[in-house]
Amino acid sequence: MSQVTTFTVVGDSAASGVGDALPDGTTVGWSYYLAKSFEDPLVFLNASRPGAKSQEVLEDQIPKVLTHKPNICGVIVGGNDMLRNGFNPAKLHSNLRATLSELKQSGTTALMLELHDPTKIVPMPKLLARVLNRRVDAVNQVTRSVANEFGAILVNTRNMSDIYKLENWHIDRMHPSKIGHQRLAAEFRNHLVQSGWNIGPVEVDQVVVKNRKESVIWMLRNGTPWFLKRSVDLLPAALFLMAVEFINIKLNRIPVTSSENVAFASFASIQDFDDVEISELRVS
Repeated sequence: MSQVTTFTVVGDSAASGVGDALPDGTTVGWSYYLAKSFEDPLVFLNASRPGAKSQEVLEDQIPKVLTHKPNICGVIVGGNDMLRNGFNPAKLHSNLRATLSELKQSGTTALMLELHDPTKIVPMPKLLARVLNRRVDAVNQVTRSVANEFGAILVNTRNMSDIYKLENWHIDRMHPSKIGHQRLAAEFRNHLVQSGWNIGPVEVDQVVVKNRKESVIWMLRNGTPWFLKRSVDLLPAALFLMAVEFINIKLNRIPVTSSENVAFASFASIQDFDDVEISELRVS
C-alpha cells in the first residue's frame, strides 16, 4: 500500500468553497476537487471558515490541522482582513509569517493564492475602486512575500487565462464559481505535480450559466442580506476612504500616511534568487 498523504486546508470563504455548493447547501470548492485527484491514499481535512481572518487561522485553525501532521496545507486568507475597518498589512504579514513558519517546521508544503482584481468584474464608484485596488495589492504583496520566504506554492489568480470571464465567478462576483474552483484546483495540481506529487488531472465540468431570473432571485435571497449585514461594517469605512481619496486627488497628494503603511521584505522565489528587496507599501 502506498504511503498515506494528509492534505489540510485553513482560511476563509475562498478556502471553504463558497461559490460552489451542493444541492443540500454544503460547499466543496477547489480543495475538494484537488483531493479527489490524488492517486495515492489521502486523508483530507478542511478546517477553514467563511469570515475567518489571519489571526483566527494562526491561533485556532493551524493548531487543529497540525495535530494531523499534514503533508500539504492550503492557506487561503487575507480577503476578510482587507475588507475590515482598520486593515493593517503589517498585522497580516505577521500572522501569515507565523502561520507559514509553523507549517515549515512541521515539514508541510503550503499552498497559497493571490487575490484577483474585483474591480474588473464588480461595478463600483471610481474612488472606491482606487482604494480597493490598493488594499488588494497590499494583500497580494504580503502573500507573495511570505510564500517566497517560506517556499510555499503560490498561484497568481490574475495570470490565469480568461480569469475574468463571468463563468469563472459566483453570482456575488467575489468568490469563484464551480468551474472557477475547479480551475484553481487544476492550477494547484499542476504545481504539485511539478514538485513530484502523484496527482491525476482535475475534471472541469461544463458551465451551467444561470439565467437572468435565477440571478435576480439569488441576489434577493442571498446577496441583499449579505450586503445589509456587511454594510454596517464596510459602508462607513468605504465612505470615509472615498472622501480621503477625493481630497488627496484635489490636493494632488499621495495617500496619507497611516499605521497601515508598512515596509516588508519582498523575497524572490527560492528557485530564482537569494536576494532580498525591501518594498514600502502605502495603503489608505
